[in-house]
Amino acid sequence: MPTYKLQVQDDDAQPLQWRDVKNDDGRLLVFDKEPAARDKLAQLFPVLVKLEKFAAGPKRTRVVVVNAYLDVDKEKES
Repeated sequence: MPTYKLQVQDDDAQPLQWRDVKNDDGRLLVFDKEPAARDKLAQLFPVLVKLEKFAAGPKRTRVVVVNAYLDVDKEKES
Protein backbone atom coordinates (compact mmCIF):
# COMPACT_ATOMS: atom_id res chain seq x y z
CA MET A 1 0.00 0.00 0.00
CA PRO A 2 1.55 3.34 -1.00
CA THR A 3 2.04 6.23 1.40
CA TYR A 4 1.82 9.89 0.48
CA LYS A 5 3.81 12.98 1.37
CA LEU A 6 3.30 16.70 0.83
CA GLN A 7 5.61 18.95 -1.14
CA VAL A 8 5.71 22.72 -1.64
CA GLN A 9 7.57 24.91 -4.09
CA ASP A 10 8.88 27.96 -2.23
CA ASP A 11 10.75 29.78 -4.99
CA ASP A 12 9.18 30.87 -8.29
CA ALA A 13 12.66 31.24 -9.77
CA GLN A 14 13.38 27.53 -9.16
CA PRO A 15 10.28 25.72 -10.52
CA LEU A 16 11.88 22.29 -10.28
CA GLN A 17 12.88 22.65 -6.63
CA TRP A 18 10.34 21.18 -4.21
CA ARG A 19 10.67 20.71 -0.46
CA ASP A 20 9.03 18.06 1.66
CA VAL A 21 6.62 19.28 4.32
CA LYS A 22 7.64 18.19 7.82
CA ASN A 23 5.96 18.31 11.21
CA ASP A 24 7.13 20.35 14.21
CA ASP A 25 9.58 17.58 15.16
CA GLY A 26 11.25 17.79 11.76
CA ARG A 27 9.89 14.43 10.62
CA LEU A 28 8.31 13.94 7.22
CA LEU A 29 4.50 14.15 7.20
CA VAL A 30 3.31 10.84 5.74
CA PHE A 31 -0.26 9.72 5.11
CA ASP A 32 -1.79 6.33 4.34
CA LYS A 33 -4.61 7.78 2.25
CA GLU A 34 -4.39 10.42 -0.47
CA PRO A 35 -7.57 12.31 0.57
CA ALA A 36 -6.15 12.77 4.09
CA ALA A 37 -2.93 14.12 2.59
CA ARG A 38 -4.85 16.55 0.38
CA ASP A 39 -6.93 17.74 3.35
CA LYS A 40 -3.79 18.42 5.39
CA LEU A 41 -2.21 20.24 2.45
CA ALA A 42 -5.26 22.51 2.24
CA GLN A 43 -5.04 23.16 6.01
CA LEU A 44 -1.35 24.03 5.94
CA PHE A 45 -1.31 26.03 2.69
CA PRO A 46 -4.87 27.27 2.11
CA VAL A 47 -3.97 30.23 -0.10
CA LEU A 48 -1.72 28.25 -2.43
CA VAL A 49 -4.22 25.40 -2.76
CA LYS A 50 -7.09 27.81 -3.55
CA LEU A 51 -4.99 29.68 -6.11
CA GLU A 52 -4.26 26.39 -7.87
CA LYS A 53 -7.95 25.54 -8.01
CA PHE A 54 -8.63 28.77 -9.87
CA ALA A 55 -5.51 28.53 -12.06
CA ALA A 56 -4.31 31.87 -10.69
CA GLY A 57 -0.69 30.87 -10.97
CA PRO A 58 1.70 27.95 -11.34
CA LYS A 59 1.34 24.78 -9.31
CA ARG A 60 3.10 25.30 -5.96
CA THR A 61 1.84 22.35 -3.88
CA ARG A 62 1.50 18.64 -4.52
CA VAL A 63 0.82 15.26 -2.94
CA VAL A 64 3.21 12.54 -4.10
CA VAL A 65 3.64 8.84 -3.44
CA VAL A 66 6.56 8.24 -1.08
CA ASN A 67 7.63 5.00 -2.76
CA ALA A 68 5.76 4.26 -5.95
CA TYR A 69 7.57 0.91 -6.30
CA LEU A 70 6.94 -0.41 -2.80
CA ASP A 71 4.70 -3.27 -4.01
CA VAL A 72 7.18 -4.20 -6.75
CA ASP A 73 10.05 -4.21 -4.25
CA LYS A 74 8.08 -6.49 -1.89
CA GLU A 75 7.36 -8.91 -4.77
CA LYS A 76 11.05 -9.07 -5.66
CA GLU A 77 11.94 -9.92 -2.07
CA SER A 78 9.42 -12.79 -1.94
